[in-house]
Order: sequence, then C-alpha cells, then structure tokens
Amino acid sequence: MTQTRAASRRIAVLGTLLAALLAALLTPGRAEAASLKEVTGFGTNPGALRMFRYVPEGLPAGRPVVVALHGCTQNASGYGTGSGWIQLADRWGFSVVLPQQQSANNGSLCFNWFQSGDIARGQGEAASVAQMVDRQLADVSGDASRVYVTGLSAGGGMTAVMMAAYPERFVAGGIVAGLPYGCAQAAGSPYVCMYVGATQTPRQWGDRVRAARPGYAGPWPALVAFQGTADHTVKPVNMTDLTRQWTDVHGADQTADVSDSVAGYPRQVFEDASGRAVVETYSLTGMGHGQPVDPGSGSEQCGVAGAYLLDVNLCAAHRMGRAWGLG
Repeated sequence: MTQTRAASRRIAVLGTLLAALLAALLTPGRAEAASLKEVTGFGTNPGALRMFRYVPEGLPAGRPVVVALHGCTQNASGYGTGSGWIQLADRWGFSVVLPQQQSANNGSLCFNWFQSGDIARGQGEAASVAQMVDRQLADVSGDASRVYVTGLSAGGGMTAVMMAAYPERFVAGGIVAGLPYGCAQAAGSPYVCMYVGATQTPRQWGDRVRAARPGYAGPWPALVAFQGTADHTVKPVNMTDLTRQWTDVHGADQTADVSDSVAGYPRQVFEDASGRAVVETYSLTGMGHGQPVDPGSGSEQCGVAGAYLLDVNLCAAHRMGRAWGLG
C-alpha cells in the first residue's frame, strides 16, 4: 500500500511538471532567450567585415544602439561578453552591434585603423561599420539620436575613425587603449604611433578630424577614454593625444575642469564653453594593455576577465554607459 501511494505521488509530480512545460511552450509570444546573431547583406560592405548583433528579448522600439569593436586576436562574441556590453544591454535595455574582422583583411584580426583606404568616409572598413549602423537602426527601430561607438586597442583606433569620418552618426565614443584619428599618418607608421606617439599640436590633431568630414560644423561626438599606465603595446601618450585632439575639435582648452578619482584611479573631465563634458579620461594605474572589467553582479560591475580583459575593479563599459545616460 505504501509503495502504491509513493508511486502515485511520483506520477502526480511528473504530471504537474509536464503540464507546466506544455503550458510554457504554448504561451503566446514566448521566444528563446536572446543570443548573438550574425547579419548578412547589410550593405555593399566595402571593408569585407562581418556583422553580429545582440538584441535583448522584448526590446522596445526607440532604444539606443552601441557599436562595440573588438581588439586584435579577439572576435565579436568574446569581446561582447568579456567587455560587459552584452550584460549591460540586458540590464539597461539597448542593442549592440559587434563588427568582426576577417583574417583575409588582417592576419591578427585587427581593424585597420592605420590604412588610409579603411579610415576615410565612404570607404573600406569605416563604410562597412556605418552600413551596419543603418541596418541595425532599421531592423530594431532604434533611436538614431542615441548611437554610440566604442572599442579596444585596434577597435579603439577604429572608434576614433568612426567619430571623425561619421560624426553625425554618433553622440559619443569610448576608446580603450586606442589611438587618435590619423595617428599612423601623422607619425609615419602605425608602430611609431603606438610606441612613441606623433608630434602634433592640439590644432593639428583637430584638423585631422575636421578634414575627415569636410564642411561639417558639428555637433561632434564626446569622448570617454581609458588607458593603462603600464601599457607597453599602446603607450599612454596616445590618450594624451586623444585628449588634445578631441578637446580641440570641441573648442575646449587643455586644462581639466574636473580632476578626481574613480575606484582609486585618476579621472579628468574637460568641458566646452557651455560647461558640457566633451572629453573624460581614466588613467588605470599599473594596468597593462586591455579592457578594464569588474566581474560580478553588483550594480556597477560588468565584464569577464580574460586575455586583454583585465579585472581592475572598474568596468569601463559601465562608466561609459553611465556617462552616456544609458543606465
């Protein structure tokens, strides 16, 4: 008798579970969890890049779009997860475009921030990324007035390219261990740019940006930049030059209006004549080459530590997102 009652209970529990599963499957509008998906046919794609995107489940129309460009040896999926941008997309409600380089373009999978044919408006990789933005805005009914671009290392260099060549498309950019626009041309070599820097005045740096979009009078994207002080791949002078370049573009001076610290790291903010923050910099003391992350589930945490994804108790993506009003 006892065995019969036990068997009956097991059957009842199994029946309840099957009923719940069936009800879930038949619930109208139910879909699989969001995942990274590749998009093809997004334009003429003159730079021969691949387009991936992440759209949180149930994302309403009119939400922001963030373009996130990986570093050398990385790919769209690894960078999207590792940097924290996919995590933040779910947390704050925006979509992410993740361009991916191909080995046929660059054997190290670096975006070609140093090639003249890939950094000019309407050409090469820059045009491919711009076409991805257009496709994303159309497909998800995104807010064209809230599009942002960011990237690490070579992706940071390409971020500066997009800010310069397509300034009307982006409200702001976030550059991590990256380089100013036109640096390879100013220095005569990408390696001189990376390891030594280029000798340019703020006005000369700014002129390079202005020449990328002739006749454009603004508004220009604001900049948030992150740089490790122990970075031997892209030397810290590059963040100094980025600051010179974009403060000049915005008509701001070279003196920080705010100097404080965040998570123990020096931060500076440069404002334009109206008092708007146009350049914000973070100097990550002792950090090498990589993206600052702070793994965890806390409100200011994001990212996953790995190669060129460095756990320094500060998540760069979160700081950018907050500066941009995403969360």
